[in-house]
Amino acid sequence: MIRTLLTLAFWSVMTPLAGLVAIPWTLATGNATFLYRIGMAVARTGIKIAGIQVEIIGRENLDFRTNYIYMSNHVSNVDPPVLIPNLPRRTSVLVKQELFRIPVLGWAMRVASLVPVDRSNREAAIASMREAAEIMRRGLDMTVFPEGTRSPDGRLLPFKKGPFYLAEETGYPVVPITIVGTDHILPKAKVFLNPKAGPARLIFHAPVWPRDYADRDALMAAVRDKIASALPPERQ
Repeated sequence: MIRTLLTLAFWSVMTPLAGLVAIPWTLATGNATFLYRIGMAVARTGIKIAGIQVEIIGRENLDFRTNYIYMSNHVSNVDPPVLIPNLPRRTSVLVKQELFRIPVLGWAMRVASLVPVDRSNREAAIASMREAAEIMRRGLDMTVFPEGTRSPDGRLLPFKKGPFYLAEETGYPVVPITIVGTDHILPKAKVFLNPKAGPARLIFHAPVWPRDYADRDALMAAVRDKIASALPPERQ
């Protein structure tokens, strides 16, 4: 409980303080790199305060001569601060539209080129994928949780098709990532962290190229199989 309170206090205090420094700089320079780096430092430090150990497997095998679309399973609220600071370079993220309504945070996410997604509106969702494609063409990677929401029990949920439209549209390879252990550290609907439940593991699989698959469904099945391959059988 103490670690949870310390982590929440740190994020609650440092997020606006970081914004006071990084937002004026971003406005003055028109460059969001510093804002992104500050945000990642705050997220990374919060994870350390929480006592969460992160193990990374397979990231060293990636070839950075191309952009990547990272796709991961989603089982806990700590997944984003565990995953995103441990990606090799700056990434945009597909984020549910509701978060963009939060004052300051929503503006910061827009400036950092994060992309809002309205999952209830098909046309709006397609427009979001086109916006994401344009952001990737400007040099950023993209990170997506293709289930669209957190799994309540750790089992892999059905994937949304929108992120695979993005992969087909851009031709960039998808890097499947399996997150293991965060559902024990902070399960859905729980409030208090349990870092003693074990490490959070990020397992980076070999890239999946859209050009190698006949259609979107085949690509989606291949990515899902990769992510599922590192999960316990009962959660695949």
